[in-house]
Amino acid sequence: MKFDPERRRRVMGRSIKLGHCICNPKQPCPCDMFKEKNLCLCAGERLEDNPDEVRLTTFVESAGCASKINQEDLKKALAGLPRPDDPRVLVSADTCDDAGIFLLDNKTALVQSVDVFTPSVDDPYTFGQIAAANSVSDIYAMGGTPLTALSVIAFPIEVLPHRIMNDLLRGGIDKMKEAEVSILGGHSIKDKEVKFGFAVTGIVDPEKMVTNDRALPGDALVLTKPIGTGIISFAGQMDKAAAAEIHAVSVSMKTLNKGASEAMMELGVRTATDVTGFGFLGHLSEIVVQSGVTAEIFADSVPLFDGVMDLIGQHVASGAVERNREYSSRFVDKDQDVGEDIEIALYDPQTSGGLLMCYPEDKVASLLEALRKKGIKNPAVVGRITGSSEGRIRLKKRR
Repeated sequence: MKFDPERRRRVMGRSIKLGHCICNPKQPCPCDMFKEKNLCLCAGERLEDNPDEVRLTTFVESAGCASKINQEDLKKALAGLPRPDDPRVLVSADTCDDAGIFLLDNKTALVQSVDVFTPSVDDPYTFGQIAAANSVSDIYAMGGTPLTALSVIAFPIEVLPHRIMNDLLRGGIDKMKEAEVSILGGHSIKDKEVKFGFAVTGIVDPEKMVTNDRALPGDALVLTKPIGTGIISFAGQMDKAAAAEIHAVSVSMKTLNKGASEAMMELGVRTATDVTGFGFLGHLSEIVVQSGVTAEIFADSVPLFDGVMDLIGQHVASGAVERNREYSSRFVDKDQDVGEDIEIALYDPQTSGGLLMCYPEDKVASLLEALRKKGIKNPAVVGRITGSSEGRIRLKKRR
C-alpha cells in the first residue's frame, strides 16, 4: 500500500502512549520490525512481495500432522466432556473414528470432519493440495462421498506476501475440484504460523458406513500408501532430505484416497481408518481397542518411502514420534528381532497418509486387485487380526 506518514504517526503515537504495540501487547513500540525494516505493520505497511522463493516450513515449529495434539494429551483434555445423546448420531468422538456420522433418513447420513495443520512442504500451491487431500481423506475412510467444504486458514498476512496465501488457497481449491467437492466459503485468522485445512461434509449410506470397530479375527490388514512422510518433512526443514525424497512424499500426500475408498466400498470393507498424525501404530491402536482384537504386524512388510531408514539412522525423527509412542506403546508388544528404527517409522506422524483396511484374509487378493485397478500402485498386506483381546498389537517379522 502507499506509505501514509499521518497514519503511521497516529498509530505509533497511540502505541507509545500505551507503552506497547496496539496490535500486540507483548511487544514494545517501536518494535523490531520498525527498527530493522522501517515498517509499522499496525499502520498497514507491508513488506513488498518478494520474488524469491518463500519456504513455508521455516514459518512453523512442527511440519504437517506433527503439529497436531497427541493422543495422550487429547484424551485427557476430552475426558468428562458431555457426549451427544441424539439417537441420530451414529458415530461421535466416543470411538475416536475418522469422522462423525449423523442420520438423515434410512438411506442417507451426513459424514463430517475438520482437519487443519501446518505446512509439510515449502511450496504453497502444493501445500494447499495436500491440505485438501488430507481433509477429504477422513470422509473417504468412513466410506462416504465428500460434497462440500469450508476452508480454515491461519496466516501471517503482515509478514508473508498476499500471493503466498493466494497460491495456497488455489492449490486447495484445485484439489477439491478434483475430488468433486464444492467449497462454499471459509474462515481466516491472523497468526504467526501458517495453518490450513477444511471442514468437509459428505454423505454415506448408514448400512454401508465404514468404522474402526468391526475388525475380526481372520482379517488381513491392507495399507494403501507408504509410511514416512513425517520423517522426510522434518528432514526437509533441516535441509537433510534429498529432492527426490521430498518429491516422492509430496506426490503421495497430494494424492486423493478416493480410488482406495471406491475399491473398499465395492468389496464391502466395513473396518478401516486413514493413517495420519497419530502414526501407523496410533491409528491401528484405535482399531484394535474399539474392535476388541489383537493385530499381528509384519514390521518388515510395511512399505516405507525411500530414504526413511537412512534418515532414522542419522537420528532424524521429530518429537511427535515420541509423543505418539507415549500413548500407543501401551498396546504394543514386539519380538526381539524387530529393531528400534522400524518402530520409530511406525510411530512417525503421517500427513495425508493411506487407508488401512481390514478384510478377510482368504479374500484379500480380490481387494488388492481392486485397489490396483483404481490406480493404487503398491497396496501391501502388512498384517492380520489374530484373535480377540482388549486391544493389542504384536510387531514381528514375516516368517
